[in-house]
Amino acid sequence: MNETASPETGPETGAVYQVFARKYRPSTFADLIGQDAMVRTLTNAIRSDRLAQGYILTGVRGIGKTSTARIIARALNCIGADGNGGPTPEPCGVCENCIAIAEDRHVDVLEMDAASRTGVDDIREVIEGVRYRPTTARFKIYIIDEVHMLSRHAFNALLKTLEEPPEHVKFVFATTEIRKVPVTVLSRCQRFDLRRVEMETLKAHFASIAELEGARVADGALHLIARAADGSVRDGLSLLDQAVSHGDPEDGEIGEDQVRAMLGLADRSQSFQLLEAVMAGDVAQALDLLDQLYRDGADPLAILEDLLEITHWLTRIKVVPAVVDAPEVPEIERVRGRNLESRLTMTALARSWQMLLKGLGEVRLAPSPIQAAEMILVRLAHTTDLPTPEEAIRRIDSMPGGDQAAAGAATQTAAVSSGPAPTSGLAPLSPPPEARMTGTDDAVVPAPQPAPPPEPSPEPVNDIGPLTTPQVSGDKKKDAAKHPLVRAVMEMFPGAIIEEVRDGVAAPEEAEEDFQEGAMNESDGSDSGRDRG
Repeated sequence: MNETASPETGPETGAVYQVFARKYRPSTFADLIGQDAMVRTLTNAIRSDRLAQGYILTGVRGIGKTSTARIIARALNCIGADGNGGPTPEPCGVCENCIAIAEDRHVDVLEMDAASRTGVDDIREVIEGVRYRPTTARFKIYIIDEVHMLSRHAFNALLKTLEEPPEHVKFVFATTEIRKVPVTVLSRCQRFDLRRVEMETLKAHFASIAELEGARVADGALHLIARAADGSVRDGLSLLDQAVSHGDPEDGEIGEDQVRAMLGLADRSQSFQLLEAVMAGDVAQALDLLDQLYRDGADPLAILEDLLEITHWLTRIKVVPAVVDAPEVPEIERVRGRNLESRLTMTALARSWQMLLKGLGEVRLAPSPIQAAEMILVRLAHTTDLPTPEEAIRRIDSMPGGDQAAAGAATQTAAVSSGPAPTSGLAPLSPPPEARMTGTDDAVVPAPQPAPPPEPSPEPVNDIGPLTTPQVSGDKKKDAAKHPLVRAVMEMFPGAIIEEVRDGVAAPEEAEEDFQEGAMNESDGSDSGRDRG
């Protein structure tokens, strides 16, 4: 059933109700809003008869891709009110072709949903159909919506026909995922990137439709609808249709509070108060405001999104102060934005943005979104008084004895990492030096001479400062230097710092000969032991 209603028809005529998105769908290039570059290019191409064999339209949802494809079909097949017209950028809308295309019943304008017909067999039907001339129209138009959903083999099957179609065939593709379309297809089409519609343009468009519908909508309510539409005309018209139904006809004007409650949004002034409380570190007030917004019907995710928008707005004011003077900026954002921006630093704003952005993912995944939102606000409030690295260094330097404390901490860290400093006396070696010299592990170390009792250290050992080495008399240094173990250590570790050996006199040659003879005997004994084994 293709029964439709014109904008003039209403419930009193018995016509089927049409939603705003269908009722006010553009039918000419002049009705398209926010797409001036594309409209100018297509208008000039039709007037100069420079028509391509294929067009591909891309952009976000609800900005007029399919509507533009139908307008192109009407413009190319319009014959005028007298039936003698040719292709025109301003279709008449009253000829047989224009009416049939508008009602989606023209036999020569074929719309195909690639999301449900993705295979080669579906494209084969298109390839077979292009050989036949149109029945009543001037051109046979193939409109393929969501073309990126076609399979790889379907795209390959279409390439030859798309490159060299018959002169009576035109292709118009529409997609929201242009990156999924093969480059071989893109190179055979003229590409048009449809833009998001600006908020002020949407707001004016919605105001005109509300006037046509006889509905009174407050300016603030239209602003909320345009902002929630996020550049999509269809989304905005659906919200406007819902707002008109949500409002009470007896109350007269549809106010901002009604639209805010319908959308589940937080009050903008309360959002500013919430961010101000969080940035001031007042956790109790912030949680009370969040609870109030939640009980009023605001979604926790929408609350955090509002805080993100305000943080971004404050950052823009700090970077470009003249942005607050734009005419489309609401008064509350202009006044509260200037006041709050002057009390926050760029570092605090950047840190808040990162934490709130990360918090959005936590709220989406948390089993209780309101609890996740509360924890995010608590975390953000407790980080507001944290100093930056530069401020922390500046505070340390400004403290009394800050340089000495920093130097002492560095020395202590180095002492701990390198281990305890060596004291006077020799540490036992494993394996013994004699074993390393002879290549055996069971070498017998000559009995060391009895060491004199250590003298008491006059100074205590400090954890940070260097340890004091006890003084050794000259006779004791000479005795220590004669010890074979000390000499072996010095030969095995050249350059080792041993106070007793470095300051002692050289040992007599007899001691050296005895040491070498003992080492050779030990080596012979170990070799013979291995031979016996």
